[in-house]
Amino acid sequence: MIRIAHADDATAVHEIYTPSVLHGVETFETELPGVDTMRERMLTRLRHYPWIVWEEHGRVLAYAYASRFRERAAYDWIAETSIYVHTDARRRGIARKLYGTLLDAMRLQGINQAVGVITLPGHSSVTMHEAMGFTPAGVWRSSGYKLDAWWDVGVWQLELQPPENPPRRVLPFAELRETGGWAALLQRANA
Repeated sequence: MIRIAHADDATAVHEIYTPSVLHGVETFETELPGVDTMRERMLTRLRHYPWIVWEEHGRVLAYAYASRFRERAAYDWIAETSIYVHTDARRRGIARKLYGTLLDAMRLQGINQAVGVITLPGHSSVTMHEAMGFTPAGVWRSSGYKLDAWWDVGVWQLELQPPENPPRRVLPFAELRETGGWAALLQRANA
């Protein structure tokens, strides 16, 4: 089941995220944040952007969220996306379904562009993004140092919808989640 994350999910989110911080390069975070920090991140982002989880039998197996791309107001219509799947739940199609729901929610908000930032080579992440319609937009060479190595970072971009001129206001997720559009999206995602 796909649903909006809530504060009680922080422990599960932390568990899913831990291997990427300690042993992987999916994130360039090098010190493991605590559960309280994860909870605060979730609740803060949920005001403006979707943070959703995949739950089975009461257990959160994956999460995906959008976040601000840059601080300047001119960037309001573009958002960066992230997804993490528990090691026990990979290769089951969860990522694509959860990510698809995230992208659809961003469309409902009025966001025009999604950006995925991938530590290279990142074959499985590149494959998933390209299957979702993302296209390569550039590479930042040797941009992150982690696990005793320098890593390139690739940027993938997806136009969610053509931009309007002038653009309408991006609907904060806190408002979107109260609409019939969000309810219908969630119902379709869980059908």
